[in-house]
Amino acid sequence: TMVLITIDPKQPYVGMLSLPRDLYVDVPGYGMQRINAANVLGELEAPGGGMTLAERTVEGTFGLQVTRVVRLNFGGFIEIVDAAGGVTIDVPEYFVDYEYPTADYGTMVVEFQPGRQHMSGEQALQYARIRHGSSDFARATRQQQVITGLADQMLWPGNWFRAPQVVSAILRNTESNLTPIDLVLAAPTLLWVQATSGIDQRVLNSDYVEGVTTAGGASVLAPRWDQVNPLIEDMFLR
Repeated sequence: TMVLITIDPKQPYVGMLSLPRDLYVDVPGYGMQRINAANVLGELEAPGGGMTLAERTVEGTFGLQVTRVVRLNFGGFIEIVDAAGGVTIDVPEYFVDYEYPTADYGTMVVEFQPGRQHMSGEQALQYARIRHGSSDFARATRQQQVITGLADQMLWPGNWFRAPQVVSAILRNTESNLTPIDLVLAAPTLLWVQATSGIDQRVLNSDYVEGVTTAGGASVLAPRWDQVNPLIEDMFLR
């Protein structure tokens, strides 16, 4: 999962753009690849190199300067959400995955009923990861729901007592150049935006990409730059 976020206290504005894993772009040193391959290829070069190559790939693809990067795994995701006391999600409709992957490489059935509900870290991960019976674009939207739900949880004054546990969970489970001071400085903008206009949530969906087949026969997503460029300018260069 790759999400590009901007926080601008001057406007104030917070934007969040989900990038599909099959987006076909130029990965520095490797040529045209799926965008999620950058993390893997960089990590094969050296431990921690995945973050650097992913950052360079996003910068080169969209013409932006990425100043902070955060990477975490599934276990860290669960621990952070649980440290925050869970997350409340308004599930738009019923859906089920009969082949959700388990830690022992098996599968299980996972389903969600429609309506507002409070989820544990494990449930939130399932909600964000479900793929079968759902498109990657819909999955990206659900992932953004979890991210904004977690932000809501932590910005609620009655939950601020959990902040030390959440920061500790973040520091234990993420690789990042994001500091606790960055989080403190971002909080007023997040509070204001959440209370007024809300976070601008976008997905590079079928309006912005089109399915193509590579010379090797792989199905990937090519950016429709006539649509993508105005979106990037509107969100990140405003």
